[in-house]
Amino acid sequence: MKAFLDQDFLLQSETAKKLYHEYAKPLGIIDYHNHLIPEQIANNTQFENLSQVWLNGDHYKWRAMRTHGINEQYITGDASDREKFRKWAETVPYTMRNPLYHWTHLELQRYFGITEQLNADSADRIFDQTAEQLKDSSHSVRGLLKMMNVEVLCTTDDPLDNLEHHQAFAKEQESFRMLPAFRPDKAMQAENVEALNAYINQLETVANVSIDDLQGYLDALKARHDYFAENGGSISDHGLEQVYAADFTESEINQIFSKIRQNSSLSEDEIIKFKSAMLLYFAQWDHEKGWVQQYHLGALRNNNARMLEQNGPDTGWDSIGDFVQGKALSKFFNKLDSKDQLAKTIIYNLNPADNELFATMIGNFNDGSVRGKMQFGSAWWFLDQKDGMTKQINALSNMGLLSCMVGMLTDSRSFLSFPRHEYFRRLLCNIFAEDIENGELPNDLEWVGKLVSDICYHNAKQYFNF
Repeated sequence: MKAFLDQDFLLQSETAKKLYHEYAKPLGIIDYHNHLIPEQIANNTQFENLSQVWLNGDHYKWRAMRTHGINEQYITGDASDREKFRKWAETVPYTMRNPLYHWTHLELQRYFGITEQLNADSADRIFDQTAEQLKDSSHSVRGLLKMMNVEVLCTTDDPLDNLEHHQAFAKEQESFRMLPAFRPDKAMQAENVEALNAYINQLETVANVSIDDLQGYLDALKARHDYFAENGGSISDHGLEQVYAADFTESEINQIFSKIRQNSSLSEDEIIKFKSAMLLYFAQWDHEKGWVQQYHLGALRNNNARMLEQNGPDTGWDSIGDFVQGKALSKFFNKLDSKDQLAKTIIYNLNPADNELFATMIGNFNDGSVRGKMQFGSAWWFLDQKDGMTKQINALSNMGLLSCMVGMLTDSRSFLSFPRHEYFRRLLCNIFAEDIENGELPNDLEWVGKLVSDICYHNAKQYFNF
């Protein structure tokens, strides 16, 4: 019987152990997409306890606690940090076979050296022990990142952001870089004309212009895109149900924008055309600057209207959606490719039923101009666990070239999430090793080790020009 979460966790053979410990483990981390708060990195925030650094904002844990029957008072309510932690600790033993059980104990080990299992009995002891460590500079925000050997991290930022915290951090001589990523989702939310108009009004203030027509809107957004580039940005990101690729004319989009500024409601057809146009404009700007564009597709958000009203978005009421992805992806990429305006692109899939679709779609637009130009991104959100990662890796292996993949990312709001890179690396090494052990790949550890190192680190470093 193997020990739980020992140094060879997930590594089922001597070959897997060698691949991980010699080729994957020593590498730095390039985390090219996350939702960390730049202000906390710039200010080197010191959290007081595990609830603050671990539970606040973590809707993965919140969903598990709710399922276990924990009252919302102890999740997003006014209970004390210790009380909330006790309720999480009470829940943890019941998360066995959910990835949270692995994440939880990996993070306790890697950041705090705690191998004791978290449960109701150990809750106060672990809360106090970690609180003591969190007082030390080694466990400040930057200390936590350095502990994981982070070299680059890219936050996710709205075009309206003034990037002051990125600017302040860039002036310091730190061991890692923090760069912004352009996330213009709110700029194309035509399904909510009132919210979009409020956003446009904010943009007027930020850009110090008056926006009366579509061209004025595009000019102001393009100026923000330029501003991100001036501040080290070279990545965009979009969180969408699906890509939009409806045909449109400039005249139609001008008329739709006029209706938006008049606070007139839009038809479904007009909404789709506006979103399609905006996505195309953003993609053209990305190509013009040599950026990488990312599309996170397939989430069905804000399903519970009552709890959305109570807690707001991003609090644990989202799920996998069953959207039709193929035709729109093909049409969108074709529009860009036909004019030689298709930037390096990563598409992330949330519905595992579409894994093979995504894995084959990228092959349609890999034109030999850039190694791995089109990427089927790592398993994300509900799929960034053992089964989801394995399925994504296998689909990409079968339909494309796993060797060109740019590896893992945290996509997280927590500074304790970086062992997800380790988890991915261990799984990757075990998958390669299993094929070697079965005689399906040659026992050439030097070459396979190179592929592992590329996937875990070197491909991303080259792809993003970091």
